[in-house]
Amino acid sequence: MGIQVRDLLRTAEAFERLFGYCRVTDPVVNTRHGVRGVFLEKADSISLKLITPLSPGPHAYGLHHLAFMASDLDSALVELGVAGARTLSPLQPGEMFDDELIAFVRAAGVNVELITTDRRRGRIG
Repeated sequence: MGIQVRDLLRTAEAFERLFGYCRVTDPVVNTRHGVRGVFLEKADSISLKLITPLSPGPHAYGLHHLAFMASDLDSALVELGVAGARTLSPLQPGEMFDDELIAFVRAAGVNVELITTDRRRGRIG
C-alpha cells in the first residue's frame, strides 16, 4: 500500500510507534515519479510504502495506490486494459524496487502499482 505523506520520517516513526511497523529501507529518491520514499514492514501484515513529493505545490495526501504482484507485467497490462483499466505509467524500472520493472494503472477508481518483486533499494541491514 502506498501512502503519500507530508513528512516521510516523522510518519514512518509514527507507524513504528503506533502500529509496530519497522522501517526496512533508507529513504530512496524516485526521480521518475518525483517522490522520495521508504518501505515499512510488520510480520503478518501488508508492506507499506510511504512517499512524499520532491517538489512543492498542492498535493493530495493519504492513500496513493495499492500494489499487486504480477508474474508477467506485459500480460497483466493487456488483461487489465481489456477489463477497463487505464495505463497511467507504462513499464519502467522502479527505483524503489531496485530497478525491477513496474507499471501503474487506474482500475476501479484506484491507482494500482503492478510489481514483480519484493526487492527494495536501500534495504537496512
